[in-house]
Order: sequence, then structure tokens, then C-alpha cells
Amino acid sequence: MNWLVLVLAGLVEVAWAQSIKPTQNFTRPLPTLLCLVLMAAAVWLLSQAMNTLPVGTAYAVFTGIGAVGAIALGIVLHDDPVSVGRMAALALIVGGIVLARVTT
Repeated sequence: MNWLVLVLAGLVEVAWAQSIKPTQNFTRPLPTLLCLVLMAAAVWLLSQAMNTLPVGTAYAVFTGIGAVGAIALGIVLHDDPVSVGRMAALALIVGGIVLARVTT
């Protein structure tokens, strides 16, 4: 169950990362409020997952999901560049997440 909570925390982190830019340097109140709520939710979910998962594993998986999601959404939504190097980096991150899961 805590792995499911951890995946949810990572997905909320992806949403949080996407919510930062619309705040326009935290000058827009409603986007800023949404950003802060998403940030708090992601960290709270991460803390719940850490009740039984090792801290290092949980944090690595959490940030890995966030990184993969942020890069993928950047490519899909914001026309961020796609290159062999970026795809290799994503593959390594995903591989690390899978390895952390199967060895914990």
C-alpha cells in the first residue's frame, strides 16, 4: 500500500512542478495557492509512504517520478526538445526506480 501512496506522491509532485510556471514568480494569487497546496500534498503523501519504506528509497523514487513526469510533460505540452541523451536519461531514471522497487 505504501508503494501506491509513494507513486501517488510522485504524480502529485509532477502536477506541482507544472503548477509553478503559471504563478509567474508567485505574483498570481490563485495559481500560487494551487502550487502551494500541491506542494504540501506531495510532501505529505511522501511522508506517509516513509512510514514503512526506507527514507532514501522513498525519496529517490519520489524525485524520479517527478523528474520523468516533468520531462515527459515538458516534451508533450511545452515542445521541450527531444534527444537521444534525454531519452537515455529518462530510461536510466525509470530503471533506477524499478531497481529500487524490486530490491526493497
